Amino acid sequence: MVTIRNETEADYPRVEDLTRRAFYNLYVPGCHEHYLVHIMRDHRDFLPELSFVLELDGEIAGSILYTRASLEGKNGQRKDILTFGPLCVAPERQRQGYGKALIEHSFAKARALGWEAVVIFGAPANYVGRGFQCCKRYQVQMEDGSCPTAMLVKELRPGALDGGPWVYRDSPVMQIDEEAARRYDDRLPPMERRVLPCQEEFYILSHSVLR
Repeated sequence: MVTIRNETEADYPRVEDLTRRAFYNLYVPGCHEHYLVHIMRDHRDFLPELSFVLELDGEIAGSILYTRASLEGKNGQRKDILTFGPLCVAPERQRQGYGKALIEHSFAKARALGWEAVVIFGAPANYVGRGFQCCKRYQVQMEDGSCPTAMLVKELRPGALDGGPWVYRDSPVMQIDEEAARRYDDRLPPMERRVLPCQEEFYILSHSVLR
């Protein structure tokens, strides 16, 4: 039986452990995502009303967390938008549609709350099926004018991002202190940090931009 519900404080340790297992050695040897989960709930940009867990027969198998981000227009106008992450599914439950279910459930709730757009950073192959498109199609860019390949945009309300270009600004909570994250990880039950080919794939994707 699949249930999607809002995260509660009692879920915090399990969600953090799930995040660690899902991301360990995926992008770098070890991971930082569980540390982000650990610190983000106390930040002003965290949105608990859009924090969800997916349960399978009463056990948490997936999680999605949202924070507030913003877009700045050419005339200085500001638009509050959403970003999500970490989004994770237990390694043994991946590629079974649970991530999709979390995304679609959270989108429906976000629309009901009046949110108009979502910007994320991720592998396009994982998200274009959920309606995300290249940031360049919406004239969304970084402060230096670049359009990262991994920056993806979805309008929750059609036409919400008309009138660009827009400069994307992340929440400060996303700027992780990597040394603090490593020290935090060192206090947890040991997992082997390994160098894997998928980390080089991530490096290439995360450092590429569109022309």
